[in-house]
Amino acid sequence: MTWHQSHHAVDGVMVHPSDGEAWKHFNSVHPHFSAESRNVHLGLCTDGFNPFGSFAALYSCWPVILTIYNLPLGMCMRPEFMFLSMVIPVPSSLGRNIDVCLRPLIDELTQLWSSGALSYDISRKHNFVIRAALMWTINDFPAYGMVSGWSTHGKLACPYCIENNKAFTLTNGVKLLFLIVTVASCSRITGTKRT
Repeated sequence: MTWHQSHHAVDGVMVHPSDGEAWKHFNSVHPHFSAESRNVHLGLCTDGFNPFGSFAALYSCWPVILTIYNLPLGMCMRPEFMFLSMVIPVPSSLGRNIDVCLRPLIDELTQLWSSGALSYDISRKHNFVIRAALMWTINDFPAYGMVSGWSTHGKLACPYCIENNKAFTLTNGVKLLFLIVTVASCSRITGTKRT
């Protein structure tokens, strides 16, 4: 669980999320959290699917999976270290009501962030207070809209561009069209500089 702090990153090469700017920025903003290397960095993933494999049935299932990013790259994406925290079965699409179903998980994560939980470290043979932070959510675009509450439809569909996008409708059309993202605007999203 302390691998993320002890491994040596090569400048300019990202092989693990802990090598990224977002992780480093998080550690600088929350030094009380990063001071304890056993604190857990989490990712949350969810998406709906039809368990019956039929488009005629409206039923859907939403598994919610937590991933621990403290582990080495070869371990953090293995199924045995991904935790199915809940399954949300619904007769139709959840829409924005997913936050009601996620409320118990949010409450637990909030408690783990603020006060932590007493844990036992078997390698060091002592108790300590472990804390957790949800670093990322990983979704496709429609599920992102449901989890975040952002409308992924219409002119303001892009959460990065917001009202600065180039959306338009053709003279005789009804569908909204977007221009392809250019290198200059991608550099704002990814944080890379244009050369």
